[in-house]
Amino acid sequence: MSDPSPSDVLRTQIKERDQQIEMLTSELEETNRGVVALYAELDDKAVALKEAADLKSRFLSYMSHEFRTPLASMAGLVDLLQREVDGTLSAEQKRQTQFMAASIQELSGMVDDLLDLAKVEAGRVTISPEWFELVDLFSALRGMFKPIVATEAVSLIFEEPGAMPKAYTDNKRLSQILRNFISNALKFTDRGEVRVSVRLIDDDQVEFAVTDTGTGIAPEHIGTLFNDFVQLDSRVQKRLIGTGLGLSLSKKLAELLGGSVGVSSALGTGSRFWVRVPARYRNEAARAARGL
Repeated sequence: MSDPSPSDVLRTQIKERDQQIEMLTSELEETNRGVVALYAELDDKAVALKEAADLKSRFLSYMSHEFRTPLASMAGLVDLLQREVDGTLSAEQKRQTQFMAASIQELSGMVDDLLDLAKVEAGRVTISPEWFELVDLFSALRGMFKPIVATEAVSLIFEEPGAMPKAYTDNKRLSQILRNFISNALKFTDRGEVRVSVRLIDDDQVEFAVTDTGTGIAPEHIGTLFNDFVQLDSRVQKRLIGTGLGLSLSKKLAELLGGSVGVSSALGTGSRFWVRVPARYRNEAARAARGL
């Protein structure tokens, strides 16, 4: 039997190569069909997630608005009682109306958190940066919390910013974050102090911190603190019930400001919550430069 000719060998090689190409093409087509199906499934899930997020935002917004009317009515009635419009109250009645007023204020705060969260998730929160002195921010917070710290066992201390430069960001949103941190610190601290401080990390980052000597947080809970509706039991003030939205909202607001939040804590030694934001709101860099 004679050896195959070079042309026969070439034809055989070409045939084998064509078969390989055909097999590879078939595999690629199958892979492409799988990728297309995967993209279609991802698109469907993305649509479903967006619809769920929209429903959640609408629900929170609707519920918040619906709560405002009865809360306003109750606040008005309590105000009439406290002003003794219909007659003098006894000492016990005055004490009870103070409890009612505090509960209404607490509920109003919850409603505000729900509404703000709905706005953030719907993308309807606008950032309005302006130049302000950090000492003025601390002064406003000090005046806001002065009537709230009713016990001498806890001291609320604001460290003076000193020669810190002016900041250019949304003063109201930053204040809202710090109010949440301070409120939580006071809730979980039965004695000692809650200390508010600020420092420059570098030329572009400012860190605000709220440090307390309270109950502290177990390591297994720290990772979920800034999620929606997360609450920790407080042995100090069981009567205070929140929505678990304050820290979640603070995180979202910090991100809108171009910053971040974090916490370090240990059981029995207190906690330190911080928020870091650019000293100058980055999305307004050109406008900030003109303000120098």
